[in-house]
Amino acid sequence: MGVGTLLPFVGKTDDERRVVLNSVGPHWEGNQVWFVTAGGAIFAAWPLVYATAFSGFYFAMLAVLWALFFRPVGFDYRSKVADPRWRGFWDWGIFAGSAIPALVFGVAFGNVIQGVPFYFDDVMMVRYTGSFWALFNPFALVCGVVSLAMLVAHGANYLAIRTEAAIQKRAKASSVVATLVMLIGFAIGGWMIASMPGYLITSAVEPGLAQSPLDKTVIVQSGAWLSNYSKYPLSILLPVLGFGGGLLSLLAITRGRAGLAFVATAVAELGIIFTAGVSIFPFVLPSSSQPGSSLTVWDCVSSHRTLGIMFWVALIMTPIIIAYTSWAYRVMRGKVTVEQIRANDRSSY
Repeated sequence: MGVGTLLPFVGKTDDERRVVLNSVGPHWEGNQVWFVTAGGAIFAAWPLVYATAFSGFYFAMLAVLWALFFRPVGFDYRSKVADPRWRGFWDWGIFAGSAIPALVFGVAFGNVIQGVPFYFDDVMMVRYTGSFWALFNPFALVCGVVSLAMLVAHGANYLAIRTEAAIQKRAKASSVVATLVMLIGFAIGGWMIASMPGYLITSAVEPGLAQSPLDKTVIVQSGAWLSNYSKYPLSILLPVLGFGGGLLSLLAITRGRAGLAFVATAVAELGIIFTAGVSIFPFVLPSSSQPGSSLTVWDCVSSHRTLGIMFWVALIMTPIIIAYTSWAYRVMRGKVTVEQIRANDRSSY
């Protein structure tokens, strides 16, 4: 997605843009399958979260899906017609299909941190009390910018590894800008969370024994999202990884160490994402309409049998997927050049 977002900017000619596309050409489709897997995993593990989030964020999810439509069609059809207008249209389509989901994912997570306006009625039907436009509030937009910036920085570092000459130079410059935006946005978001009302469970059935998400009492308290950092002191390492990875990426890319910069932005992404996760733990989907309806990691899970099946499937399949994905990246490693694209005009994107 970072590479797709950068496509119209780091590639100035048609050949350069084809270089950018073919740097991710062998891998983008397999990587995108993880979106489908993520949706299926949420449905299997946390069906109430799936039902609540996908109904509450319905139009936002549709916006993501509509944007994603441009990616497979853009990749496959863009170079089929040698018309600048045709190719230019699909270049911007790929940009939209990459940037919009990255932005909306961050916006959605920002709303989760603030609390989603929903509640369960007497028959456990979910009622959503918010609106589409209310999703785009200042904090959520900051989270969206951080999400987009960190993926662009990661994609720029990947391009710096896979390309050369002018494209590589532009990718390095893009990496610096995106990483700075990521770090500034992460700092602003952390400052906003510190004074933001958070959620605390004050009474509940023992975790794992609750029969309903409503079997608990939840209060809203300013600064509550910081409580886990005092409860679990080692968790402070997560925001440190977010900032440290970003700073290391800046240092590495300015010194021509694109590989190290790529690893550093991966570390920064993990730090930022897990910082958000640890901050709201054990909540998965807090409710701003009725705090007692908030969903946690324990009270909205599937049955033990379902979780057991998921465990064994993941235990067996994940190493296999990692192995063949690693093999694919190894086989397809190396620089993608304009000369290669011209020599393989018919078989390249």
